[in-house]
Amino acid sequence: MCGIVGYVGFRDASEFLIRGLRRLEYRGYDSSGIATITPSGEFALAKKAGRLDRLIAELDDEPAAGHVGIGHTRWATHGAATDTNAHPHLGGNAELAIVHNGVIENYRPLKEHLQSAGYKFLSATDTEVIAHLVADCLAKELARTGGRIRPGAANGYEPLVAATSAALAKLQGTYGLAILFRDYPDVIIAARHGSPLVVGVGEEEHFVASDASPLVGYTDKIVYLAEHELAVVTADSLRVIHRDQGEVQHDVQTLELQAGDVDTGGYDHFMLKEIFEQPETLRNAMRGRLSLDEATSHFGGLNLSPQQLRSVNRILLTACGTSWHAAMVGEYLIEEFARIPVEVEYASELRYRNPPIDNNTLVFAITQSGETADTLAALREMKRQGHPTLAICNVVGSSIAKEADGGIYLHAGPEIGVASTKAFTSQCAVLTMLALYFGRLRHLSYAQGMRIIEKLQELPDKVQQALESNAQVRRIAEKYHQCSTFLYLGRQFNFPTALEGALKLKEISYIHAEGYPAAEMKHGPIALIDENTPSVFLIPHGVVYDKVIANMEEIKARGGPVIAVTCEAGAQAADLADDVIHIPTVDDFLQPIVTAIPLQLLAYHIAVLRGCDVDKPRNLAKSVTVE
Repeated sequence: MCGIVGYVGFRDASEFLIRGLRRLEYRGYDSSGIATITPSGEFALAKKAGRLDRLIAELDDEPAAGHVGIGHTRWATHGAATDTNAHPHLGGNAELAIVHNGVIENYRPLKEHLQSAGYKFLSATDTEVIAHLVADCLAKELARTGGRIRPGAANGYEPLVAATSAALAKLQGTYGLAILFRDYPDVIIAARHGSPLVVGVGEEEHFVASDASPLVGYTDKIVYLAEHELAVVTADSLRVIHRDQGEVQHDVQTLELQAGDVDTGGYDHFMLKEIFEQPETLRNAMRGRLSLDEATSHFGGLNLSPQQLRSVNRILLTACGTSWHAAMVGEYLIEEFARIPVEVEYASELRYRNPPIDNNTLVFAITQSGETADTLAALREMKRQGHPTLAICNVVGSSIAKEADGGIYLHAGPEIGVASTKAFTSQCAVLTMLALYFGRLRHLSYAQGMRIIEKLQELPDKVQQALESNAQVRRIAEKYHQCSTFLYLGRQFNFPTALEGALKLKEISYIHAEGYPAAEMKHGPIALIDENTPSVFLIPHGVVYDKVIANMEEIKARGGPVIAVTCEAGAQAADLADDVIHIPTVDDFLQPIVTAIPLQLLAYHIAVLRGCDVDKPRNLAKSVTVE
């Protein structure tokens, strides 16, 4: 849940490191730090608790010179957000510096062993254990080989590879690592297990990062490190060594990102930009996947034949957070269109449960980042049990995308705001197309399939219309932004969106909010209703419209303010509500996507009015790579 950058080449390393950390702040912003090796052969170390600007201010006073360096932005797991606990950490007698993303589960016994051997610990982190452990293994390796081997000679970096590999073999947990060695000032050792790392390939320079975003503008060539791979990175070379296979040939891929994908594009926040990108991201999710000839959808990466998919008797969708809400939408869609039983499981629970699962069950892991630790662990457990596993993911080269048997990319582009917006609607769109695909494999007629496709093709324009509610949503936010509790209520397809709307408000405004099926409100939550507790009703016109109107009447009878998200046909809801947000009319199965738009805007505007940091909410980070 942290960001890592590294550089070795001809540039001033600190310039790239700071720019890279700025692009990785969504991965953690409790503290940050960099280490470079100066021309005199010593470490220049700077690290600060708090946002990156504090580190930049320190570097303005005391620049970190050097052409090789590593940097880190932290989301705290072990130890508070302090200067001392910030990365990088030094190992041994300051002969190496290390940055780390992940969690070392057995750090306590390792720490006790290292302390008994005389190593002094300054921080409360698990990462410092790795630093001293690598230093200890390096000392033993150099003693074994008779001392330092000159870099540039045959196998010049083998002591570093051997020491790092020996240390990694003793770790239990997850890690993405970048390591500098004081006496080897022209190399970075990088390694990954359970936490992503990429290497950017340039001309007489190489880059290391947690994801591709820091590389934009520096190189368009990228290598995704796989599980248990270690990289030896110098200015003019890259070696990749697998724990079990030895040296392997690395695959250099083209980086698709553009500079505009990683800046705010004139918007005040990344979140607002990403909300307004949704018409285009939905087009990207559907591009090339709808077949008018066959009235169905097609996916190139499922790696299962239609015959195999017809034999599926049950589908299990597993995810966390916003992706779990998208999975709930998927449950409604697949059961409606394909008549296949669907279960939705929290990945964090599934990994420890042992539920009875039929042999003909297909498992989908749904994730924006492709690195969510709980979802990855659940996927691995399902694979271990022999079930076919597929991923719905946004990030090419991510762990889940690589480990699943097949999958579908969202093509939503980088989502930098911590609170997910465009990934949610793209996930829902992909799940709609999956439901269509499974339905056409079974009982949906050609005419039914064509009607679904026609409605899907209209969806981006409908979302564009929903975005026109922005000014009205802001006025409503001004009215209610000081309230301390919100209820979000919807039925059928709109129930998962009610959950998602409540989550968005909690995440970025820190207001308590709960989502419920509208009819469940009277079974307990109605006790919360008073004049200071707004209820946001998702009530587009549909088969349960009259039922939701009755639930709205119950709120009004108890003096609770009502905000209605409704379409033009919902005149009764508009008359009853205190405030109305109009959305375009769409079929029931597309309502979760369209109704999500004003809820995202409502959370955004309330958070801004409350002075919250919308893109970097407290205690959260984008990619949850810890349990």
